[in-house]
Amino acid sequence: MSSPQGSADPAGAKEGASNEEEVAPRPDQGGSSWPPQDTDMKRAAAQLIEKYYFQLTDGCGSSLCDNPNCASSGKVGALTSNEAAGKALQLCAARARLCEVAGAKVRRATQSLALGTGVASSVSVPGHSSAAGHAATCSLVQDVNMASVLTPTSSLPPLPPRLDNTATGLTEETLVHTIAECRSANNYAKLRRLLWAVFSNEIALRHSFVQRSEPVKKKSVSIVRNKDTDNDGAQSKEEIRAQEEDLDKDLDCAEDACEGGGAAGGEEAPASDTKEPGGNSAGGNSAGTPKSSALDISEVQRAYAALFECPEAEFSSTLTNAVVQLLSDSLGIQLRVYKDAFAAIPNNINIFVILLESPALNTTDFIEGVMPSLCRTIGQLPDRDQAHLTRHLATWEAPRLHRMLESLHQLITIRLLTTEFMQDFTINDEDGITSATQVMKLLFYASILGGKQDTPLLRDLTLEDSALDPSAHEDPFSSVGKDWAVRPPPKDSLGSVLGIHVLDARTPLVPLCEFYDDFLSDQLEMDRDFAFYKAGSGDKFSFLNYPFILTPATKALGLYYDNRIRMYSERRISIYQQVMEGMAAQPYLKLRVRRDHIIDDALVELEMVALDNPGDLKKQMVVEFEGEQGIDEGGLSKEFFQLIVEQIFNPDYAMFCFNNETRTFWFNPNCFENDAQFTLVGIVLGLAIYNNVILDVHFPPVMYKKLCSKPGSFNDLKDWNTTLYRSLVELVEYEGDDLEEVFMQTFRVGYQDVFGTSLTHDLKTDGTTFSSARPPNMYEFVELYADFLLNKMVERQFRAFRRGFNMVTDDSPLVNLFRPEELELLICGSQHYDFMELMKSTEYDGGYTSETPVVKAFWELVHEMTTEDKKRLLQFTTGSARVPVGGLARLKLIIARHGPDCDRLPTAHTCFNVLLLPEYSDKEKLRDRLHKAIKYSQGFGML
Repeated sequence: MSSPQGSADPAGAKEGASNEEEVAPRPDQGGSSWPPQDTDMKRAAAQLIEKYYFQLTDGCGSSLCDNPNCASSGKVGALTSNEAAGKALQLCAARARLCEVAGAKVRRATQSLALGTGVASSVSVPGHSSAAGHAATCSLVQDVNMASVLTPTSSLPPLPPRLDNTATGLTEETLVHTIAECRSANNYAKLRRLLWAVFSNEIALRHSFVQRSEPVKKKSVSIVRNKDTDNDGAQSKEEIRAQEEDLDKDLDCAEDACEGGGAAGGEEAPASDTKEPGGNSAGGNSAGTPKSSALDISEVQRAYAALFECPEAEFSSTLTNAVVQLLSDSLGIQLRVYKDAFAAIPNNINIFVILLESPALNTTDFIEGVMPSLCRTIGQLPDRDQAHLTRHLATWEAPRLHRMLESLHQLITIRLLTTEFMQDFTINDEDGITSATQVMKLLFYASILGGKQDTPLLRDLTLEDSALDPSAHEDPFSSVGKDWAVRPPPKDSLGSVLGIHVLDARTPLVPLCEFYDDFLSDQLEMDRDFAFYKAGSGDKFSFLNYPFILTPATKALGLYYDNRIRMYSERRISIYQQVMEGMAAQPYLKLRVRRDHIIDDALVELEMVALDNPGDLKKQMVVEFEGEQGIDEGGLSKEFFQLIVEQIFNPDYAMFCFNNETRTFWFNPNCFENDAQFTLVGIVLGLAIYNNVILDVHFPPVMYKKLCSKPGSFNDLKDWNTTLYRSLVELVEYEGDDLEEVFMQTFRVGYQDVFGTSLTHDLKTDGTTFSSARPPNMYEFVELYADFLLNKMVERQFRAFRRGFNMVTDDSPLVNLFRPEELELLICGSQHYDFMELMKSTEYDGGYTSETPVVKAFWELVHEMTTEDKKRLLQFTTGSARVPVGGLARLKLIIARHGPDCDRLPTAHTCFNVLLLPEYSDKEKLRDRLHKAIKYSQGFGML
């Protein structure tokens, strides 16, 4: 932008030249202007208006000034802030004369109008001379200006790390003193100016409430300073001269930082490999974090407490607007353009910690006004800084963390209700929702980090060599392609920096199910979101990359899309091979089985497919029962899985042991079946998930943890063997000195094989006794014993089982989307049988409505049924007695009229969840026919 035309003051030309220099094209941007031209013009105009505003309110500081529009000339009367702002607009439009600020040895930097206004007015007193007001604010204004200087050719942000070494910020003492003055004068204008000066300036806020080893000397240059030397607050010439010398040093530092590429403060500390007992990394959390001054959290909280004792109407809007100004105009721009350099500046993270400590964090005004900008800015931070914030959030108490989580949910709900979405603008494009989701991820990890954690998950699981396994030769699948039994858990960049994994959560501060956003999950277009997820680019936001916020039902829909796409892909490949290579078309995985020999037929056919071409397992499965006319549209597959699961867990096969106390099955370590049989069982379980079929299996929760590559630990024994778990807890909590005499337990444990022979196993070398360090050894004993029971004792069986499971689900996002408890829900369905939901979601066909007498009688009978009869009804109408993920409302049952009154029994199309119900004449006849139908239903035929 050129200088104002007609200006008689050469300072105006100088200022105009500097503005032109600021918007000149950057060499590293390929000759294009940066920032964009419109933004440059608006920002330059704002800076020019700012200069006129300062000239009217503060003056140029020259006692010889003769500019009629400068306060230093004495020709400008007393103006309010609004009057000064309006006058500044008029002067800018008229391109009036602009004075040069006295004492400024370099041009003014790109400083925001709001910041300058707050700084200048924070210490100016109406009725006093403008020159005195300028002298009082010289330290703050010029410190900010000098710290923001940046040469046009530098690639650093306008905040080099070395500029802030001597700067100080707001302290509790300054704030309390200002509040006391305002309270005594019954005028809070000074407090408002102080808050604006600090909370709209990242340099001031960065150095506020910092821990100091010694008190700050009075002669130090302070960003926020209240001088009481004179009644008018004026500074002596010596003080001003000393400040100018400090500013010259700051400018030299700025130039060195620009020329040197900003190396200062940008180096990362080496990662520490120190380990704490229990496997926790002692120094890994701080690896790569630049050294910075520690923030005094207690001082921040005391300062906020003192501030909020004042009437909120006097400062709340000022504080809110200042924070929005800081986040949107200053930090937001720097993070978008200079993200890496911004991250290298020490103490930057203090800004966000101070903002998160605000008591107004969960108020409606903060949620609607500040939270969107705060979330947007935090979401742009690098993983290292987000990890720092996560560790801070982990120190909060659970109720406080939960309140912030509720605030984020409220923000998402408000945006969903108030935003008009279109085909080209979806939920994935609304940055208020997406940035809130990103911040919620920090709360998610903070809840895990601050709660009770399980044994840390190994980041790189040891790859077991099948050649060393003496039973590997018994499993022909061990040599098929890659090692399907090994599948490391998925990693997350933030979790890696923090040194934790989602699977480490045992008792988080906030239950992980509280992070589900039901309204968002219902409104989300999963087909579109899944497409963004599979694209894998950063252009579009996908909520599947943040699975903690989606309900299991919504994630199951995303998994369904993934499975269907793979099925269609296999179908196209089969047709291509038929047309181009002349091969026989096999678009489906066809299984022809006999009901009386279902397990033999199924396992033999699956074994042949898996050995010949494991990729065929990813085709859509079609089942045909020999001697029956049913066509598989989904119903026969459900029947097949139900029958084969009943046979697999039959005690006659002895592949699994049943625990009467927990009512669950576990691998039989003494089973005579070879590994191939367990591999086939794993294939069956994988096929059920892949074909969207719910199974009636009863595994303990530790099974699903192990499928997610998380080994079992001591706490998993509670659901595996409750009695044993309680006994081990008593052992750990025993405080007597006669431990060995009371429990008679050593590191050598005993068990029996299938023939009843007593065997022993040493949990550690020389496991016959405890050592003298009794408490650590007890914890070590229970962990080793749990590892032996849940992992090592069934290692061969589970390895084969997981191999088969991964042969079907290896390319699926299953373990990326679902936690172990959600995986159990996906496989087994829900245990909540709410038939009121089913009644509300049921549709009617063939002339029936919800008011038809036979339909009303049907639902009356259903609600009178026992739980077992309700399960039989579900089995009869849908092919499965299990409740799908999301509840019975997702079944979409259809009741259709099947003719007038007759003696026929009701029938069902289990493939489509359709119940064909004749219009019986009375309720008793309906009761008789319905009970017979659900009790003796087996087999398929053509109607």
